[in-house]
Amino acid sequence: MKKTLWIILTIIVILAIYAVSSYNGFVTLNVAADTQWKQVETQYQRRFDLIPNLVESVKGVMKQEQAVFDAIAQARTQYSGATTPDQKAAAASQVEGALGRLLVITENYPQLKSSETVQSLMTQLEGTENRISVERMRYNQTVQSYNLKVMKFPGSIMASIFGFAQRQYFISVPGAETAPQVKF
Repeated sequence: MKKTLWIILTIIVILAIYAVSSYNGFVTLNVAADTQWKQVETQYQRRFDLIPNLVESVKGVMKQEQAVFDAIAQARTQYSGATTPDQKAAAASQVEGALGRLLVITENYPQLKSSETVQSLMTQLEGTENRISVERMRYNQTVQSYNLKVMKFPGSIMASIFGFAQRQYFISVPGAETAPQVKF
């Protein structure tokens, strides 16, 4: 009788250790995904901080391109009001589209291309876009690790017990793969 009690107690302790370990693993990966998303947002903020400077530098030469400036301003406003990662990603994609049109326009204005201020801002913006791309990739990798833990057996059982669900990957909005075209 005493031996059976020890076996049952040992099994309970092992299951408790596994449950705590599983829970801690889910929490760790979930927080890692949140942290990585914050890195994406940090790069978005860097982009949004650079854009007004670029727009102001270009505005004086290109008064007729007001629609592009309005689209950038509207997208920035939508991003500021977004509350979820999906909403922020959609707003950031709108900024990318408008910014792409602005970049095409600057290519058509030689006086802009020769402006030192515009060149400096364009270089910074290009670097920011590269950082955003890297941070999005890292975010998706972190979400992949988390989702695998949530989906694999026996983790799937523990995830459902503790209320952990799969997270969404960063997905570009439809049409983001197409370069913007600006016609005069």
